[in-house]
Amino acid sequence: MLNNHAKLVRFFSQCEEVVGRKRLQKMIYILKKAGYPFEERYEFHFYGPYSEELTLRVEELCNLGFLNETHEKKSNYHQYRYSLTEGGEEFLTHYENMPFEDMTEHIHNMNEESSRFLELVSTMLYFDQLSRDECEEKVRAVKKKMNYTEEELQQAWSFIDRLLN
Repeated sequence: MLNNHAKLVRFFSQCEEVVGRKRLQKMIYILKKAGYPFEERYEFHFYGPYSEELTLRVEELCNLGFLNETHEKKSNYHQYRYSLTEGGEEFLTHYENMPFEDMTEHIHNMNEESSRFLELVSTMLYFDQLSRDECEEKVRAVKKKMNYTEEELQQAWSFIDRLLN
């Protein structure tokens, strides 16, 4: 019944902490596109792919005491941090037989990147049905204010190629 919640808790068990709601959205979306069994539906949003389902599940996990959510006020926004609690670790023991691949390498690679870069990668993956040239054109159109450089686009393609192979 809570299989999708367990998948998210498993994600948090494989990373120490996720800093930022936008980063969390992008990381789960990228992992989903890499073939991990996340089932949240995504739509295109101002910051790229966004899942209301993911937002609600994370809120539920916090309310159940499985995730710890802290936030601090920055200059003009709140910075959210998420980490697994002991209750979350206990919850996972009920799902030990659920098959789930290790994501730690991908999580580590994403944590080394900026949120801006993850936004670019997730946006490119959102338009993965297009050719590379069409995808770049679409990304430049929908993310005009980001002013992504040719170098950033090529770095994103390299990241995607490593992720999917």
